[in-house]
Amino acid sequence: MSKQFEVAVVGAGPAGYHAAIRAAQLGLKTVCIDRWVDADGQAVLGGTCLNVGCIPSKALLDTSHKFSQAQSEFEALGIRTQGLALDVPQMQRHKDTIVQNLTKGVSGLLKSNGVEVVTGTATLQAGKLLQVTNRDGQVSTIAAEHIILAPGSNPVDIPACARDDKMIVDSTGALAFAAVPKTLGVIGAGVIGLELGSVWGRLGAKVVLLEAMPSFLPTADEQVSKEALKLFKKQGLEIRLGAKVTGSKVKKSGVEVTYEDSEGTQKLTVDRLIVAVGRRAETKGLIAQDAGVVVDDRGLIQVNEVCETTCSGVYAVGDAVRGAMLAHKGMEEGVMVAERIAGRKPQVNYETVPWVIYTHPEIAWVGATEAELRAAGTAVKVGVFPLAASGRAMASNETAGLIKVIADAATDRVLGVHMIGAHCSELIAQAVIAMEFGSSAEDLGLTMFAHPTLSEGLHEAALAVSGHAIHIAHRKRR
Repeated sequence: MSKQFEVAVVGAGPAGYHAAIRAAQLGLKTVCIDRWVDADGQAVLGGTCLNVGCIPSKALLDTSHKFSQAQSEFEALGIRTQGLALDVPQMQRHKDTIVQNLTKGVSGLLKSNGVEVVTGTATLQAGKLLQVTNRDGQVSTIAAEHIILAPGSNPVDIPACARDDKMIVDSTGALAFAAVPKTLGVIGAGVIGLELGSVWGRLGAKVVLLEAMPSFLPTADEQVSKEALKLFKKQGLEIRLGAKVTGSKVKKSGVEVTYEDSEGTQKLTVDRLIVAVGRRAETKGLIAQDAGVVVDDRGLIQVNEVCETTCSGVYAVGDAVRGAMLAHKGMEEGVMVAERIAGRKPQVNYETVPWVIYTHPEIAWVGATEAELRAAGTAVKVGVFPLAASGRAMASNETAGLIKVIADAATDRVLGVHMIGAHCSELIAQAVIAMEFGSSAEDLGLTMFAHPTLSEGLHEAALAVSGHAIHIAHRKRR
């Protein structure tokens, strides 16, 4: 006999556990089903983000950045370090402790909100039934009035570089190196490749990134991408564009990678190789053919603007649906769906989804790029403020980067904000809030920002849209 719930959530990653908690808060009898277990068979919640993605990668990024600063930047500030040494096992223990604390925290939040947690692999059947198979192969059935699918995603594998999880690894393996490789190859110079390459490059590895695309970070604003490429090269990251990997061999000397570029066939030998070419929705085996839910050729579940699938009462959120594969996007979708099930009418604004690359300097943006707007025929005004002109950036020795505000030429409404610099992952929230409320560049310019702060860079960039910035030179007064 099936267990009955009002809401059943498949997946306990950011999208899933947010949906489950919010549904329970709204008084709905809720169950959350997830298949992740540890070596002892105990449930591990939090999905990719908490376990092998966002959180552990940021722990390593922050640790490696501090180590790099101590090596090369502290002396200029009057701080001398002697006997500086790297302890990789302790760095990994620190990362693992953070992960364990957060995953236990998710478990506690689900429990305190009255969400029942079931460990197993769920498959959606016809009639809104979920068939759940546990680790021992036992099968049970869960029925729910509303089902939310939040299965997450997996790293994409490529035939040319088959993983052995020793010499050739994906992003998960790259977070667990026990020692710093002397040479490191990274296939893919996107968000994941740049972040992982930065971690091990700061710790001493010679890093080469092979990117098949002819342009660098094409999804970011071109001005920001050019600045980023210049800064990353200065840091020692070697980024080879237009390099399409065609094969790999594991040898005693390391991993030999073969790739094609504009000059023909090339070879690169590295100690370790990371495959970071993107992620794919984890929907294989999730949905039975007669369940009434449509999945496209890429494995994405088809949904409408409020994340409802082609089967009434069945929703899908997060990495398994259209749009950016970002934890915070999935979180907001999960909450939106839970509230709509409860009779409320929230909507996710996909025009104000922030993007962040946690390199150093950080890259962040929200809204459209200048190239996208001009290609669409939108007349725009642009204001740019270099962080080299920021007093707080100078005081912090963090002057690399810029902040760019793009506004509609006719209405002055802010259409995009793009930045590269220290703490941009925090600064971008100000731009998101402004755009969420339909701010004009003038609105931002008339807003008082604390001094001295990095946030003043956004203020100055907004003023620069109309040529009124105080701390950058203008050809003429306006």
